[in-house]
Amino acid sequence: MKLNTLKMTMALLLVIPMALTSCKKEEPEVTPVTPAAKSMTYDYEFNNGQVVASAAYDGTHKDDMTAKIKVEENSAGKAKITVTLNNTINGEMYMIHSHDAADPTTTPNGTPYNETPNSDVFTQMVTGNGASVSVSQTSTMTYAQITSSYDAFFVVHDPLQAISTTDISTYLFVGAFARTQAASGLSRGTYNYAFNTGQVAAAFAYSGTHTTSLSGTLNIQELGDGQSRVTVALENTINSQIYMTHSHDAADPATTPNNTPYNETPNSNICTLMIAGNGDMAYSSQISTESYADLTTTYNGFFVVHDPLQAINTADPTTYVLLGSFAR
Repeated sequence: MKLNTLKMTMALLLVIPMALTSCKKEEPEVTPVTPAAKSMTYDYEFNNGQVVASAAYDGTHKDDMTAKIKVEENSAGKAKITVTLNNTINGEMYMIHSHDAADPTTTPNGTPYNETPNSDVFTQMVTGNGASVSVSQTSTMTYAQITSSYDAFFVVHDPLQAISTTDISTYLFVGAFARTQAASGLSRGTYNYAFNTGQVAAAFAYSGTHTTSLSGTLNIQELGDGQSRVTVALENTINSQIYMTHSHDAADPATTPNNTPYNETPNSNICTLMIAGNGDMAYSSQISTESYADLTTTYNGFFVVHDPLQAINTADPTTYVLLGSFAR
């Protein structure tokens, strides 16, 4: 009897550990979570005088460009900065800089920034391709510094003018570096013109040898100082031909030398451009002293593009390849 009891006791001792082991709850495997890399993106509008009202861009580059700064934190905590430019000119080199903010009383030309760009943050160049281009640089500063404490300006220089770090009117873009930009609230109007087939008057229909595939677009951009930028783009131009492009004030035909319904002398305060044809789309711009509201609502005038294949004649509308009401 004692022997049987001993055997039963030994058997229980062997079973109990097994039971305990089988009932033990397995701990789930924990996968370490890697924090997501920080990233911020900032959008910039073309320089229409948002930052310095008296220094809106003044040049021949089209003003339909936009820019973007993307700041990303790398594994070392440093900031990778990528600038993207949209609607670039093919083959032109864009200089892109960060300029540290400064007291204007301490700079050589009274600029509110150091005229020498900060190469530790961003000094790059990129060649336009007719569309969007991007260029990157890893800053020596941290992501936190760039996006919160770094006080500087973002500048894109006009590739069609000599570079100047003092003339803000040559900057395609200017704004606080890596900061959200306030919406400008500035208005923009676009007006399309077909080839002159007599839309204004049947007697004015074009007569000449220029191809009728030519068309035009007139853009009026409101500027921060109350003036306007007038940009004309011509499609399907003839290579190496110069297109004289004008605004002519409307007038009573009884008062003009040749009974035209407009002043034969163009209004240089609004639009007098010479556009060099290139076989494709060609354009040019100028600053008008008139306000956006005046040009798009009250100004009564004609938009004229003269035939480059004929002698210019402001009294003969049949030599106009494009003709229509200005900004209407």
